[in-house]
Formats: sequence, structure tokens, C-alpha cells
Amino acid sequence: MSINSAMLAGVSGLVANSSALAAISDNIANVNTVAYKRNQVNFSNMVTSQALSGRYSAGGVQGTTRQFVSQQGLVQSATSATDLAISGDGFFVVADKGAGLTAADARKFTRSGSFSVDADGYLINDAKLYLQGWPVQANGTFSVNPSDVGALQSINVKNLGAAVSPTANIGVSANLNKTQAVSAGAAGYNNSTVASMANYAKDPTTGTKPDFTLDMNVIDSAGAPHKVSMAFLKSGTNPNEWNAEIYAVPDTDVAGMSQPGQLARGLVKFNPDGTIDLTTTTLFGVAGAAPVINLAASSGAAPKWGTALGVAAQKLTLDLTKISQFAAASTVNSVSSDGASVGNIIGVQVSEDGVVSALFDNSQVRKIAKVAIGTFPNADGLRAVSGNAYLATVPSGQLTIKEPGVGGAGKIAPSALEASTVDLSAEFTGLITTQRAYSASSKIITTADQMLEELINIKR
Repeated sequence: MSINSAMLAGVSGLVANSSALAAISDNIANVNTVAYKRNQVNFSNMVTSQALSGRYSAGGVQGTTRQFVSQQGLVQSATSATDLAISGDGFFVVADKGAGLTAADARKFTRSGSFSVDADGYLINDAKLYLQGWPVQANGTFSVNPSDVGALQSINVKNLGAAVSPTANIGVSANLNKTQAVSAGAAGYNNSTVASMANYAKDPTTGTKPDFTLDMNVIDSAGAPHKVSMAFLKSGTNPNEWNAEIYAVPDTDVAGMSQPGQLARGLVKFNPDGTIDLTTTTLFGVAGAAPVINLAASSGAAPKWGTALGVAAQKLTLDLTKISQFAAASTVNSVSSDGASVGNIIGVQVSEDGVVSALFDNSQVRKIAKVAIGTFPNADGLRAVSGNAYLATVPSGQLTIKEPGVGGAGKIAPSALEASTVDLSAEFTGLITTQRAYSASSKIITTADQMLEELINIKR
């Protein structure tokens, strides 16, 4: 009967508009939810096959929910270094727990990057979901596998211990006075006997006093600092030639040397224009030898670190290219080294390519992990779950894990958050039209009821 179909069409209108109202309500409620993606109920008509010509039976309307998961929200600046946003395609891979993850544990996907460090040191967002990434390898690289979710681990930024960086490179910038008078001790100087400058550093009553000395700081593998000196004595043989020694102070810091603490000895030669001539300099052995000092471990063969220190082997590379000889007072311009003593974590930083690093109070930066980005052929087909996250489905397509900024994956925006994609003006407009449509559908039911009542009254 057409009246009944009209009433049922009105009921379908009520149901469809109720769903639309629910979607709008969710959108408005989440207008300030980080990276929230708006939903929308789209309507489509239902047609009833007409049995008789000239009669019409209403089919009604049905609502279909559409997710706008792939829509990019506005990336806004945030105050926390662990607040992250994705600029472009993809999702953060997250899990429900930190430690003990296996390949069987479900991984979720979210763009809500409001991460913070929990009591155990893990990066978690406001929904208590743990950020996943590839842990750093021993050689400082990352083993990236685009199809192995099990290779991902919850990123922990606390369980690293202290950081020590042994000195490997030392740069020296200094000037030796070309007009320096040859000292009386230069005639009897011998760098391989008790007349050495290393002996003078140990006991001023012995050895030969240098004309100029500069000090360098060396950090060993345990984070302890050591003083290493470089001494110069003007040669009486050639105006562009200086005797030089490098030695540890105190000499007990190293062992197995021919003279107390002496690490290197020889001549430093200069060109007529005042620049150093490393091709003829013999400070590190034969002329032109690389400016390198190799110290074995305390338990190794000489030359080595002092036995009592108990530290690992170390290679020191010196950059002497900025040592000059001009007619000016001998002076040190700068001495730089790349070592750092023991440091503790004071912060975390994330780069655009997703590398999470720990910052230490000794100025060291240590890589921890690289954030993984999950991508899908049809992101709008993901299934939404609580916590502003999604699960993979058949319509979403196959998951591919990528590095940030690689293969079409979005880049990481550190200290930023993605805003909700809800437009309040559009939602309030939709709220009004949905309300009117709901009222109109209810009017259909009221009118059909009145017509049925008239039909029933015919019997009276």
C-alpha cells in the first residue's frame, strides 16, 4: 500500500538523518582533538520496484558513512620537542604496550602525534599508544624492512645510560714566533735522552726547557680527561725549523715510552711564507707521516694508556695545518677536540627524517631510533578505533612501512601537531539542514498517519 510505503520512507529519513546528526555531533565534539579526521553521512535513495503502472511505492533513503582519513589537517607549532606531525601521506605506527612486543601484537595507525615520555621512558601519545620505530644499529644505521612489522619496537629514550665520547680528533691553531732567539739549551737538546722536553715537564731540574708549550685535552674511553702537551724549541740549525714533542702530563697516564710520557717527537718545519710544511715535518716519525698517535689499551702492548687506568685503545688524529710561523709573539689561537666526558640525558629531539636522538648534558647527541611511517593505498578504508587510531582492513589495502620522506611517505614535522580537519561553520550549517530534514521526515509519518486514520473512519 502506498501510504504504508510513505510512512516507511519517513522512518528511513529519520534513521538516516539521525546518523547524520551523530556524525556531525562527533565532528563538533572533536574540533580540538589532535589530527581528528571528520566523518560525513552521505545519502542515497532506495527504489521500490513498481508492480502496477500508475501506482508508486516509496523506497526511502539510506545513509552511508564516509571517512575523510586521508585529508591533511593544518600543521601547527607546538611547544614540546616530542610533539610530532606528519606533513604528507602516512600514519604513525603505534602499539598498546611498550616492552615485550611480538609480531603477533596488533599495530594501530594514527596521526595523533602528541607524544610524551612516560615513567618507563617510552614515547606515548594522549591515548596511551606507544610510538614504533626501527632501533639504531651498532654502526649507527637503521635496518629498515618495509614489510616486517615485527622489526619495529616501541621507542624508549631513557634506558640508555650515560654517554661518553672518547677524543678522536684534535685541531690546533697557533703561531710560533719566527724572531724567537735560539735558547742556550737548544745546543744540547736531544729528544730521546734525559735532555728531552718531556723530562723537563716531569722535573724542571732535568731536561730542556721549551720555548713555547700548548696544552690539549684528551678524553679516554671511560670519560676521564687527560692533559697532553705539545712543546716547541727553536732550532739553531734552520730558521724555519723547530724541535717538537708531544707528551702526557703526568707521564704516568701513558706507559712504554722511551722518555716519560713522550708520545711523539721530531721536527716541525715551515715554508718561507710562514705556513707549516707537513711533507718534511718528522714529528710523527718519517717525513710526511700522518699526524696520528695510536695508544693501545691499558692491558695492551706499548705505547699504551697507563696500566692503572684500565681504559680502551684510542687513536688520536691531529690537525696541525693552522700552526704558523710569523714574526709575532708565540700564541695559541684555539685548541679544539671532539671528545666529551660522562653525560646524562637532558632532552630528546626528532629530525625531519624521523631520527629520534637523545641530548646529553656533555653536548653529545646519540641516535636512538627512526620513526616508521605506515602507508595504505586507500587510507579512507581504514577502520576507526578508540584513541583516534585506525586498524587495517581489506578495503584499505596492503600496509607498507616507509621511512619518513621516502617513497611518497610524509616528512616528520618536529615540535608540531596536526589540527583537526573539522570546519565548525560547515558542521553548524549541516546541523541546521539535518534538523530540518529530520522534521520533514517526521512530518511524512504524521501525514501518513492522518491518511490512515481517514481510511479507518470510512467504516464508521
